[in-house]
Amino acid sequence: MSASKLPEYWLRGPLPGINSYLQPVAHALLQAREEVNELMKEFPGELLWQQPAGLASPGFHLQHLSGVLDRLFTYAKGQMLSTGQLQALKEEGVTNNALTADKLVKIFNEQVDQSLDQLKATGEKTLIEFRGVGRAQLPSTVLGLLTHAAEHTMRHVGQLLVSVRVLKETL
Repeated sequence: MSASKLPEYWLRGPLPGINSYLQPVAHALLQAREEVNELMKEFPGELLWQQPAGLASPGFHLQHLSGVLDRLFTYAKGQMLSTGQLQALKEEGVTNNALTADKLVKIFNEQVDQSLDQLKATGEKTLIEFRGVGRAQLPSTVLGLLTHAAEHTMRHVGQLLVSVRVLKETL
């Protein structure tokens, strides 16, 4: 059965190895991956960095999807961002013709895989533990960060969908 004929991930049942409380996070990430992969198939490279109506480009959304997951899951582990992560944040949305849609989708897929691995390794007892976010150490919890990662990912998938559809209409 093709992905387009399957129900959304949250209706496909529990995922093995992932705590019940984290199932919605995993389902959202897998749903996002499925939608991004389908949406970006054969996407014209010349449109990747275009900003329809001044909005964010598809290239930005693809970079941001991976980057936010990386950053929020880092905070969930109780770690600060590395120099490399901070540099990647600065580069989000900057036109880089060396990056293709396929390459950015591959990076996103790999980040989703890493995130799922981390979800599998996250113990239930840690979910309500304090986690500081950013240099200011704004208050959150492991569960708060992981939940926000899922909802933020889906928000940008929706924005990516609109940008891609608008841009394809220009062809």
